[in-house]
Amino acid sequence: MGTEAYGSDKGGVAGFLENPVVGMAPWIIFSLLVGPGRFELAVGLALASAVVLVAAGKLVHRGSSWKILEIADVVFFAALAVIGALASDGTLRWLETYAGELSNIALTVIAFGSIAVGVPFTLQYAKEQVDPAYWNTPAFLRTNRIITAVWGLAFLIAALAGAYGDLVLHNPDNIWTGWIIQILAIVAAVKFTVWYPDVARARARGERPPHPAGFLLPLTGLLVPIGIGVLIFDGGVWWLGVALIILGVLLTKALAGADEDGPSP
Repeated sequence: MGTEAYGSDKGGVAGFLENPVVGMAPWIIFSLLVGPGRFELAVGLALASAVVLVAAGKLVHRGSSWKILEIADVVFFAALAVIGALASDGTLRWLETYAGELSNIALTVIAFGSIAVGVPFTLQYAKEQVDPAYWNTPAFLRTNRIITAVWGLAFLIAALAGAYGDLVLHNPDNIWTGWIIQILAIVAAVKFTVWYPDVARARARGERPPHPAGFLLPLTGLLVPIGIGVLIFDGGVWWLGVALIILGVLLTKALAGADEDGPSP
């Protein structure tokens, strides 16, 4: 057993802070906000959220050890804040353009690096939710390696999308590379973090795992608002917006029916 990675019954502030998604909030805020003319705002909000989360975590879990992600949050954004304050106009423009990719690359390195050294960063959050007897079980460790790897992949996709928009399209605010692809990658990782532990628990108990529709439904549901966004902001490909809306409605309906049928066979 030992797969109850995020199956805690805790609620309120404690349950909120024990989710690894919360630890990545500063990075998500920064990567989505940063851009021409928005560097100071993005780094300021990211650093403030990182400090608040660390302080709240220490208040709720007195005596708890520092987490890899907590340290990276504060150090990375404090360093960026100092660099931004001292940077020349040219350096600041460079940061406004490429800091989003740098943050996503840093998170990718943190995710896969933590797996390489045997301490997936989600493991530190998971240990606060389960009995210590489960901490070293193969299923528990494997579940956290997989979830951490999915996060690493999500941020790698976001970094590549942002780099393509900056270096190839020369448009940091391109709706696809700057927003849609990056948001979809992050949302997919968030939903996988919620969905996969139930799969691991079911397999450990010899039960049928939840249907993949439970993971895919939130993603297909985003196709409709994305299609609407394309119609509003990228009228040159209006047909793609219409296609996404239709595809989103059809896939959501099909997956909703599959999810109601129960676990995957």
